[in-house]
Amino acid sequence: SSRSRQSRQLQNGEVIEAVTLFEVVSMGKRAMQSVVDDWIEAYKKDRDVALLDLINFFIQCSGCQGMVTAEMFQSLQNCEVMHKMTEKFDEGSEDYPLIKPGSYWKKFRTNFCEFTAVLVQQCQCSILYDSYLMDTIISLLTGLADSMVRAFRHTSTLAALKLLTALVNLNINLEVSKDNLERLYEVEKKRIVGKKINSRLDQLERKKREYEQKSLEVENMMNAIFKGTFLPRYRDIIPEIRAICIEEMGNWMRIYPDTFLNDSYLKYLGWMLYDKHPEVRLKCLQALQGIYSQKEVVCKMDLFTSRFKVTNIIYFVKQCLTYRNCDDALSSEDCENLYQFVYSTHRPLAVAAGELLYKRLIIQEIETESFTKTNGKQELITSQLKTLIVFFLESELHNHVTYLVDSLWDWAMSLLKDWECMTALLLEDAREYEKALSDVQESALIEIILATVRQAVEGPPTGRGGIRKILSTKEKKIQMEDCAKITEHFIVVLPQLLAKYSLETEKVTNLLQISQYFDLERYNTGSFNKNIDALLREVKAIVLIHSNTNILETCSRIYSILSREELTIHNQVAFARTELANELVEKLDHLLSIFWHKIWAYVLFLSGLCSAHDLTKWNLYDKMYKLLVSDSEQRPLPIQAFMILCDLLLILSHQDSSNNDAAGLLEYLPSTSLQTKMLLFIRHHVFEEENKMDKSDVKVKENQKLDTLHLKRCLLAAYCKLIICNVVEITAAAEIYKNYMKAYNDFEDIIKETLSRTRHNNKIQSARTLILCLQQLFQKHVESQGDGSSSSNSLDSSSTSFNNIKELARRFSLTFGWDQVKSRESVAMIHKYVPATCCPVVFCLKDVHVVNILSVSISSLLLLKGKVLNLPSKGQLEWKGSAYLLT
Repeated sequence: SSRSRQSRQLQNGEVIEAVTLFEVVSMGKRAMQSVVDDWIEAYKKDRDVALLDLINFFIQCSGCQGMVTAEMFQSLQNCEVMHKMTEKFDEGSEDYPLIKPGSYWKKFRTNFCEFTAVLVQQCQCSILYDSYLMDTIISLLTGLADSMVRAFRHTSTLAALKLLTALVNLNINLEVSKDNLERLYEVEKKRIVGKKINSRLDQLERKKREYEQKSLEVENMMNAIFKGTFLPRYRDIIPEIRAICIEEMGNWMRIYPDTFLNDSYLKYLGWMLYDKHPEVRLKCLQALQGIYSQKEVVCKMDLFTSRFKVTNIIYFVKQCLTYRNCDDALSSEDCENLYQFVYSTHRPLAVAAGELLYKRLIIQEIETESFTKTNGKQELITSQLKTLIVFFLESELHNHVTYLVDSLWDWAMSLLKDWECMTALLLEDAREYEKALSDVQESALIEIILATVRQAVEGPPTGRGGIRKILSTKEKKIQMEDCAKITEHFIVVLPQLLAKYSLETEKVTNLLQISQYFDLERYNTGSFNKNIDALLREVKAIVLIHSNTNILETCSRIYSILSREELTIHNQVAFARTELANELVEKLDHLLSIFWHKIWAYVLFLSGLCSAHDLTKWNLYDKMYKLLVSDSEQRPLPIQAFMILCDLLLILSHQDSSNNDAAGLLEYLPSTSLQTKMLLFIRHHVFEEENKMDKSDVKVKENQKLDTLHLKRCLLAAYCKLIICNVVEITAAAEIYKNYMKAYNDFEDIIKETLSRTRHNNKIQSARTLILCLQQLFQKHVESQGDGSSSSNSLDSSSTSFNNIKELARRFSLTFGWDQVKSRESVAMIHKYVPATCCPVVFCLKDVHVVNILSVSISSLLLLKGKVLNLPSKGQLEWKGSAYLLT
């Protein structure tokens, strides 16, 4: 027994004290080998005692404190032994050696796996084939792997599958020895002369049969472990156990493909690709990566590749690797689908897709082309750039060019940093039409140039997950060198590019942004003064040409960056900026003087003509009015003023009235007149439908639809804040509630929140507002009937407007929720409240139509002692004067 194992001196003189097998696995390979040798010797003397020691080792490795006694081992079945060990397992402890944290237990796991390999290795020449040792171990581990206790299942599954891996390696060695013996046998066979008996041949024949018998026994052991442990456990509820199964299967397929690399085993990898746990899927992909990396075995994967080849992201890594060894495995359509992952927000996935794109599309297609010897490198890079541009344009994801560049950065860095070739491609006038870039391709190339410059200076773009890592010294050096290279090249080339594309808004916008990534310290050398003058000259020309806001703001930033006082060129830039400002102001003054002079002259002409002639039919009044209000029409001044007014009123409403300074501001709270104007403004700008546009303007309308909706929501939200905070009368909400159905898709959340907040502030006033809303809608419906009569005979209860009112009342009732006790006071107010100024046709309930409307807002009638609500009877609705309270 290991518990009584004596000290043993190793070859180097180190002495190992008496320890258990459980303690041995953490002492390293040398100690493990010596103890296994001791155990083998003990097994040869008394195999039952030695096996009992090994059984308790596996029990202890599972975290169980129980011990299997000799009596239990001899008299009980495996299932009974497992049952007793389960009873002694500490259910309160969730940890066991394989999952405990810390370096000690991590080392223990490694050595535990090594133990099984050492055990098979040391036993292969002696007791492995005695039909008792392996049968007992396999039976033990299979029984533990079927336990309800997670620790037993996890530990025994790992041990059993590592044991199978060791047997696989042993069988490989047996086959190698058998093959060598086969060749030696053939050599000896040729040496036979006549019928002379060759004793050497008989010896080789016996050895050959021995190897075959051993190989057969090992295969039986492998099958027993596979069927008894792998098959039940690869679908275990614990993902760590499933991951162990898949990882070991990948090892078997990689090292022993003759037996395991077939469809009977590959199907398990294919199925587990769908596993819900990412660790299991990762093990599948790693296993497939090891298989596909071996070119000699890829031919065995044809059926698997065709069956499980899908465009799902789970299989991407596997498919990305196949192109290296089997070009035919992926069709062009497969590759095109995989290329699109370069735009993924998950950077590792995008980089892998970038590798596939670069090696499969950009390089592979270019290799077939021929280039001249004199300028072959430049032509090669030009062709690669054109291929990249075509891919970028065909993907139709132009806003994600930074993601495309980042995905290719690790694989095509030399290509993406070749700014000389890129700019030369833009500046040169291609003599052959086939070599020239189209206008769209030029725009795409400029976008790519800007993205590569940004990538070189700032690193990967934001939005690709993870925290931006701290650059190493080497990476910082590369970044500084790239920044210097960008500055030295583009300070010379950028003015030329701006001059060529000065009239094209999109191209100029992107080109101007390149200057933001210059190394400003290099300006202090004084060697770029001429280039700075050229750049400022082109920027000035662009400012005088364009009216685009983005271009003008970018130009302004360029002046701001280059005019920093710490730069030697700041005086030069400040002078150019002042010169530009003076020129713009002079032109403005000149245009204004001409404008007002011409306007005044024509007004005088018309004034003189009016003195003697009637010019009414020319509608001069409207023209003069449009001239006066043209400024406010050209800018969203009313909308901005309304937003500012709402914010100001909200601030004033929160002033402390006890503060003398703040008390004077309270008089600026909105008057009734101002509240009316604000409500009309909301009605006009938010709820009124826009005029139908011409067919030519439909596309423009679609492009502006989201911006317009966002603006409307901002206006409505600002006004609703005033209602919620009691800055304006709560009854103003009735006008908003009227549009609840019509504007449900656009403003439902804002209106619901307003209703909820106002009800929380004042239940009674909120209920009265709902009544007011329904009253106004019903009154409008009555008036629309023609004669203004409200009798039940004259009103059409089947009309769309009447049904809309009923539906609105139903929606209002849903906002009260399911708690009838909390809401009954508000609902009762809806049915009882009769203001003196209100129209009796609605609130006195004399008309069955009104009862019909209000009935949809009642969920039930609760009897309440002391509270009486008398409702009149009408037609088929018999309301008896009972004591009811509505909820």
